[in-house]
Amino acid sequence: MKIKILTSIVGLWLLASCAAGLSDSQDLQEQKIRQIISEMTLDEKIGQMQQSNDGFFGDDEATKQAIRDGKVGSFLNMVGAERIAEFQRVALEESKHGIPLLFGRDVIHGFRTIFPIPLGIASSWEPDLAQEAMRVSAVEASSMGINWTFAPMMDVTWDPRWGRIAESCGEDPLLASKFAVAMVKGFQGDLNDPTAVAACAKHFVGYGMSEAGRDYNTTYIPEPLLRNVHLRPFKAAADAGVLTFMSAFNDLNGVPTSGNEFTLKHILRDEWGYKGMVVSDWASIEEMIAHGFAADKKQAAEISVKAGVDMEMASTCYADNLKQLIKEGVISEDLVDNHVANILRVKMEMGLFDKPYDNHVSTDTILAPSHLKVSRELARKSMVLLKNNDNTLPISKNIRSLAVIGPLADAARDQLGTWIFDGNGDDSTTPKEAFGEILGNRMNYSSGLEYSRDKSTKGFAKAISAAQNSDAILIFAGEEAILSGEANARGIIDLPGIQTELITELKKTGKPLILVVMAGRPLGIGAEMDMADAVLYAWHPGTMAGPAIADLVFGDFSPSGKLPVTFVKGAGQIPFYYYRKNTGRPATENDVVYIDDIPRDSKQLSLGFKSMHIDYGITPLLPFGYGLSYTEFKYDNLKLSSKEMSTDGAITLSADIRNIGNYEAEEIVQLYIHDKVGSITRPIKELKGFEKINLKPGDVKNVSFELKAEDLQFYNGDDYIIEPGDFEVWIGPNSDEGLKGSFVLK
Repeated sequence: MKIKILTSIVGLWLLASCAAGLSDSQDLQEQKIRQIISEMTLDEKIGQMQQSNDGFFGDDEATKQAIRDGKVGSFLNMVGAERIAEFQRVALEESKHGIPLLFGRDVIHGFRTIFPIPLGIASSWEPDLAQEAMRVSAVEASSMGINWTFAPMMDVTWDPRWGRIAESCGEDPLLASKFAVAMVKGFQGDLNDPTAVAACAKHFVGYGMSEAGRDYNTTYIPEPLLRNVHLRPFKAAADAGVLTFMSAFNDLNGVPTSGNEFTLKHILRDEWGYKGMVVSDWASIEEMIAHGFAADKKQAAEISVKAGVDMEMASTCYADNLKQLIKEGVISEDLVDNHVANILRVKMEMGLFDKPYDNHVSTDTILAPSHLKVSRELARKSMVLLKNNDNTLPISKNIRSLAVIGPLADAARDQLGTWIFDGNGDDSTTPKEAFGEILGNRMNYSSGLEYSRDKSTKGFAKAISAAQNSDAILIFAGEEAILSGEANARGIIDLPGIQTELITELKKTGKPLILVVMAGRPLGIGAEMDMADAVLYAWHPGTMAGPAIADLVFGDFSPSGKLPVTFVKGAGQIPFYYYRKNTGRPATENDVVYIDDIPRDSKQLSLGFKSMHIDYGITPLLPFGYGLSYTEFKYDNLKLSSKEMSTDGAITLSADIRNIGNYEAEEIVQLYIHDKVGSITRPIKELKGFEKINLKPGDVKNVSFELKAEDLQFYNGDDYIIEPGDFEVWIGPNSDEGLKGSFVLK
């Protein structure tokens, strides 16, 4: 039996809308929107659909005239609080209809107070803290006149070669959804508040699956995978009230996403009933020409406006061609009116028609102590302890001497990570500075290499000497910020330059070797992990990187982060993700045969014909959800409230988590399920819940999860369904370990 969850989303939504009716305030807002549109010329309507870069119209006087004439609805990359305020004043007081402007800016993981990159934020598994960080970002950005950010990015990706994995929340749709909602709420806050900043759900949709991790590349995603994975964070953001969506660069199954009616109209508007605004990514409408989907800018404008893109970013396909397309009868002016209504609706929801436009900048907003405190806490909680042999960490603050080495130990700008238009390295506290403040002359510092890609050994001798004269070695390796982010795909994901060689030489000193990795992606660090006694993965941690790392290294706090992505052994293992399918020939550890162990005269039959690599085996370097602590947690006493669940019911699953170590610490308890048989093949595990708990030594906590039948629904190619059958369930510390149980859905 199959229980249909979604027989007609459109019909159900329309029925609910008719039954409930619009609220009085919504009705008045819609009346006002239609009144404004009725008074606008066609040129003014098309102007609202244009987002222009700073300086597009010329100098500031020419820009003011363009605003008065209604030629633009939004600017991006405009800077200067007083300047932005003046342009907004002109829009409100000197333009014919007094329509305010949207000022967009990439405020991705901080404005001036920079937080860890989003992939690091996701490693905290603490959405509430991410929401607080984005609230700080909005407060700082809005003080400079910014009222719209192109964040959060909620693309799910399974490829660490893709540079924009740094901006993602990892490989899992549930985790990405939780952080998408939190970030949207953080940016937007109370829309009536002057500090509210409109969020943007990007990139809609499938951008994270770019072939080979090459940015802007083709994506092929069958509909079940699209709906079960990639659309889920966007649906969560839409339900959370995100004001804007952004169409992506990529083509999806042969149709560029900025001209894709299936995603922009059928799913976003018709199924989800979304009433907000859709903006193209930078020139992505015009880029349909290069895709081979449009012959020229005129056709590109026609395709995108029909598909559902309300506002064009940077390029001018709309501005140059919509009027002519209407004159020729290719599109109607009513279609343009609907797009303009979506834009005006966002501006009204933001209260921009009534808000004061005098921006207030002070030390209470930019880099405020309370902001730096949140940055430090989130950086600390984002870091993941990957290895800690013989309790190498934490280090005593009374250590006689500590070597601080590496190209990223004092790289103030690089520690901020990618997409920090307004971040300033001078605001950063680096590890060298933080450890120097604590240790004084007991710190022996040497960079060893000038930067991560440096291939000169001229600094090795000084670094080795510093190590030899110290009781322990702390080496900061990784990749510069410029090596991740947009357009920075890497085919080789190992440590760049000769950092591995430096680590090898430091290992020879025989001193305890602690590796801190600062990077924008999960790197292939298997060899380096083997050499190190302890490994802390810090990502690019932001403004307060140094103090946050010192907090952990000296044991003021125990690491609590968990990996939001699988770490592969090397690029040849990509894609490797926990959500994978079982295949018809799954391999076990007993089946693994490695290439070096195969006799020269071996026949193919002896390899067993199993799904595996004969050089990498069947396991990743580190699994999704993995992360160590300075203490040890014991999982015990798995209980299910019932061994059966009805298709409209729920069961409760619980386990006891005990701190059997010597440190107070946080643990992220994770719930996974496996649908053993489905009408389409199902992943071997799916994350269905998580909870962060704090335990003192000896304490025990019973952690419970409610699992509802609706949590088990999936799209099978025809519909969203709940299928009765056998399920496995785990409560554990990561996707590879845990207490295992089972139940039947009837």
